Amino acid sequence: MLKFDILQTDPANAEGSYLGSHARRGRLTLNHGVVETPIFMPVGTYGTVKGVTPQSLQDMHAQIILGNTFHLWMRPGLDVVKQFGGLHAFEKWDKPILTDSGGFQVWSLGEMRKITEEGVHFASPVNGDKLFLTPEISMQIQTVLNSDIVMQFDECTPYLSVEPKTKGQITTEREARSSMELSLRWAARCQAEFARLGNPNALFGIVQGGMFEHLRDESLAGLEALDFPGIAIGGLSVGEPKADMLRLLKHVGPQLPAHKPHYLMGVGTPEDLVAGVQNGIDMFDCVMPTRNARNGTLFSRFGDLKIRNARHKSDERPLDVTCSCYTCAGTAGVSWEHGGRGGFSRAYLHHLDRCGEMLGPMLASIHNLHYYLQLMQDIRDALDAGRFGAFVVQFHTDRARGI
Repeated sequence: MLKFDILQTDPANAEGSYLGSHARRGRLTLNHGVVETPIFMPVGTYGTVKGVTPQSLQDMHAQIILGNTFHLWMRPGLDVVKQFGGLHAFEKWDKPILTDSGGFQVWSLGEMRKITEEGVHFASPVNGDKLFLTPEISMQIQTVLNSDIVMQFDECTPYLSVEPKTKGQITTEREARSSMELSLRWAARCQAEFARLGNPNALFGIVQGGMFEHLRDESLAGLEALDFPGIAIGGLSVGEPKADMLRLLKHVGPQLPAHKPHYLMGVGTPEDLVAGVQNGIDMFDCVMPTRNARNGTLFSRFGDLKIRNARHKSDERPLDVTCSCYTCAGTAGVSWEHGGRGGFSRAYLHHLDRCGEMLGPMLASIHNLHYYLQLMQDIRDALDAGRFGAFVVQFHTDRARGI
């Protein structure tokens, strides 16, 4: 089941507006609950968001998380997940889950895989077993996982070719077209198998086409002919310069069907999220908040902070004085800005990082995810109040100030 309601649009996208915003405020109803959009979705590759408990996710008001079809197929395997009746019960998460199709992970195997019309042959990165993943098998796996949103199996068009003959070169228009057309044929097969299985959840199509606007247009037209209930933009943030990513986002985003939810896959920085909302995107995911946290980089309202830097060794302040997350404000949830003193100091987080204590990346991950989720809440509030344009100006001003 999927129901999508648009509750508010940015006044700046009215006809004749010079601002050209396509931001909108929505509500997505799925089998395991309601998701307020725009939304960021924490990534839980193996059925867990790294370093964060399900209770912490509830506390920071996460509404929907991701699971990874490819990795869960490898470990623990479908028999185990099926025993629990699906991924929700297995990982103790009762809200919506989106699973990717495995296409990106297969693409990332590089020369370890062989793509054919039928599917992809590859060696398991776990034990070397020879495996075969097809659109039909991807649908079967995701049906066992019982994810609320199922993604079509696609071929992720690379920015840099992985073929030896063109290694290091930008993917050509011919290569990008071939890849995009294969993904469209696979999309139709996914849809047929999804229906055959009687999956009660929602299947999204994925726009591909590399760095070429006209191929993106053809991909979108083909997906619209199949009439998926939701549309994603794939194949961005795969090594291309930021300018190219934004160029494609600005071209594709506003063309997506207005009555359907729009998902930008694997993107990105706080600035990317705001740019995505400006171009009509409703849903985002990225490993950046947790991956950067494990590497000592923290996001904040006033820019990014590297906790490993010596200047934090004796700093008594929290990461962000305006933040109400557990790391910055403690269990009371009162930020320093409002008189709270219950959180952890930069000095303590610096100490944990230098000592390699596992609590360090855990607290950093809680903060980064809270920041991303709060950013989306602030965007929703701004759209509800009709002040999204002013919010964007203040967002960039604050982020440029530095911490």
